[in-house]
Amino acid sequence: MTKLETLRIDKWLWAARFFKTRKLASEAVSGGKVHLNGRRCKPSKEVKIGSQLLIHKDQYSWDLYILGLNHQRRPASEAVLLYEETTESHDKRQQQIIQNKEQRQFLPHSETERRPNKKQRRQIHHFKQS
Repeated sequence: MTKLETLRIDKWLWAARFFKTRKLASEAVSGGKVHLNGRRCKPSKEVKIGSQLLIHKDQYSWDLYILGLNHQRRPASEAVLLYEETTESHDKRQQQIIQNKEQRQFLPHSETERRPNKKQRRQIHHFKQS
């Protein structure tokens, strides 16, 4: 078995479990959500061990260094070993998670935000048939 020296960035993002599919990883890289060594890149760009990645996904961001390359998608416990996140990035993301939980806790849920329950669906169907 040969040891990998380089790997496409979209394949690495998929193998490291940042994106569910390679297509989503490729679209994120093309859309400027992923920066390699401080620069935008294309999905076919090769990454090496020691490269720096800045990933923006949803409202969160990761600043990390690549520690390993894997051409297959492995369990999450192994995927975590492929990179090392900076402490500043980790702390900032944890603060954002806490803030989002607090905001959701204090914002009241309106009736229109939820899906209709079984009784409401029956009323809708009854109304449409009338």
